[in-house]
Amino acid sequence: MNAAVLEAVLERITYANEDNGYTVAKVDTGRGDLVTVVGALLGAQPGESIRMRGRWGSHPQYGKQFHVDDYTTVLPATVQGIRRYLGSGLIKGIGPVLADRIVEHFGVDALRIIEDEPKRLIEVPKLGPKRTKLIADAWEEQKAIKEVMLFLQGVGVSTSLAVRVYKQYGDKAIDVVRDEPYRLASDVWGIGFRTADLIAKAVGIPHDSPQRVKAGLQFTLSEATSNGNCFLPEQELISDAIKILQVDTGLIIECLAELVAEEGVVREQLPDELTAIYLVPFHRAEISLANQLTTLLRTSGDRMPAFRGVDWDKALQWLGTELEAHQAEAVKLALTEKVAVLTGGPGCGKSFTVRSIVRLAVAKNAKVVLAAPTGRAAKRLTELTGHEARTVHRLLELKPGGDAAYDRDNPIDADLVVVDEASMLDLLLANKLVKAVAPGAHLLLVGDVDQLPSVGAGEVLRDVLAPGSPIPHVRLTHVFRQAQESGVVMNAHRINSGDYPQIQGLPDFFLFAVDEAEQAAETTVDVVANRIPRKFGLDPRRDIQVLAPMHRGPAGAGALNAVLQEALTPARENLPEKRFGGRVFRIGDKVTQIRNNYDKGANGVFNGTLGVVTALDPVEQKLVVRTDEDEEVDYDFSELDELSHAYAVTIHRSQGSEYPCVVIPMTTSAWMMLQRNLLYTAVTRAKKLVVLVGSKRAIGQAVRTVGAGRRHTALAHRLTPRGTRS
Repeated sequence: MNAAVLEAVLERITYANEDNGYTVAKVDTGRGDLVTVVGALLGAQPGESIRMRGRWGSHPQYGKQFHVDDYTTVLPATVQGIRRYLGSGLIKGIGPVLADRIVEHFGVDALRIIEDEPKRLIEVPKLGPKRTKLIADAWEEQKAIKEVMLFLQGVGVSTSLAVRVYKQYGDKAIDVVRDEPYRLASDVWGIGFRTADLIAKAVGIPHDSPQRVKAGLQFTLSEATSNGNCFLPEQELISDAIKILQVDTGLIIECLAELVAEEGVVREQLPDELTAIYLVPFHRAEISLANQLTTLLRTSGDRMPAFRGVDWDKALQWLGTELEAHQAEAVKLALTEKVAVLTGGPGCGKSFTVRSIVRLAVAKNAKVVLAAPTGRAAKRLTELTGHEARTVHRLLELKPGGDAAYDRDNPIDADLVVVDEASMLDLLLANKLVKAVAPGAHLLLVGDVDQLPSVGAGEVLRDVLAPGSPIPHVRLTHVFRQAQESGVVMNAHRINSGDYPQIQGLPDFFLFAVDEAEQAAETTVDVVANRIPRKFGLDPRRDIQVLAPMHRGPAGAGALNAVLQEALTPARENLPEKRFGGRVFRIGDKVTQIRNNYDKGANGVFNGTLGVVTALDPVEQKLVVRTDEDEEVDYDFSELDELSHAYAVTIHRSQGSEYPCVVIPMTTSAWMMLQRNLLYTAVTRAKKLVVLVGSKRAIGQAVRTVGAGRRHTALAHRLTPRGTRS
């Protein structure tokens, strides 16, 4: 079919795939009808005049379409075109009203004025110097981003990543991309090794270049940390890197030796002839955490000396409620040992024990600081103890770059630091936290060691409880009578013991048995949007959380978010929305942050933070999220890949949170993920009600399958007396 050229104004984008640039859009050719165009329109914005090269075709369902091979933007030349272009929201700070005023004042010269004489914008009525500067800056940035975008377009890099590359490197962006493409993988969030590798290939870097192989080795280690490992055994690293890089083993061994010599990675000999390869920050953090815990434990000073000679019978009697033997032991341990761990399952009295510890400490005028890894867990700890609890991130006042305001040189002013939901503490965060505990202060870690380990690298709680660890601990096992009456608590313990949950005759634990994943997805939406609100009066957005074993698949968190959004927050006329990639953001959407961003909010916004979209401004190109810590956080439209919808989240992402009701789709399509600690973690997130949706076979598989082994960590080894010190 003959090549053709089509010039038109991009009216609206119907669909855009941010990964490959495939776009479906409507354009106005000026002849009265809107035309459908499909294909390579990555980066084009509504309101732009574009010249597209491609071919005409016909779709059996959608009719005549123009298939785009590539395009260039053309600045509009008519007053009407300029008004529409400026009013489209393309330039941050200019909406339809201001566009009308600018075009009314300057006519067809409007775009030339913004380009060449932006200071003259102040001539426009009601347009002050501050807004004039913002518009001029936004225009320049948009031009520069477009240049980077066109350069990256040839190697399939998405619009949003092109914006990030520009923001990271500014005017040097194209030079960095051309000369050092692998820098992008470590410098720019959202660009991994594979994308950097595509770019490197396109700019002519050889397949067997040492630059490529070293970047590939570091990427392999980085992937391992994303999967929870602190290091990889050397042979495993080499075999994994061969699969990714497709080069000779000899070259990989050679480049690994160079990386070790350059201190790009650390090689260490561990017991049982295990050669471990670490990324530098994880090696430093593991050694530091082990040394710091040991130092805290053994320090001679004590910031709570009053408890050394206390009459414990009297002290415990003073609490006014009798403690079970293990609870009493935990209270003594926390108040007399510098580092202690309290663990146990639901209904075993962890919360009451923590409250008793805090009450006694406060009675002796101790300064108590309470923290938890998530906003929800911190709120719960505040309610439980009557004392303010903060997230660990806020407690440490983490700054851009991840440095903490409180550390070894500037410790937290506290006699007792209590950290709840400690199973969520990954190696890097635990190291920052423990470094900030003052010498002589007491640290109490509280958590359920049978839950999933942290999302980040390490399994700190398990390692400090490992056989041979010097850290004293108490495990609560007695389930109290009141808790025994809860089907949620009873079934959590049954699952943890490897028994199938009881699903008949309970008022707070139900199963909707369906076998197919698609059917499970449909039933999940019906249960969340209709059945639970009708029977229990719970709010489907505020009180109910869907927890899926995995993100992918018909009953995975990704697909469920799309259908739950349509059921709970559908499109409404006159309410703005923002399409980003394959997703649409609307006011009222339940969302979650999916990366640590130290530059956002008062003290950063962190992976797993939940919130609700409260405002969306197409002119300023931003939306506002109120987080579960009651903080209003702004997001530019270019940052929306940091947010994901959260009507459904994976069970891993739900750690540390608690919801009145959880709905858990369990299907055989998630077979590889079905493990006991996964289902146990999901069930223990519920305060009042659990609804399982799925197949009995899938639930049985989860109950029978013990987790797939330990992560690669050496913290337990470093804590034992024979462990390496450095």
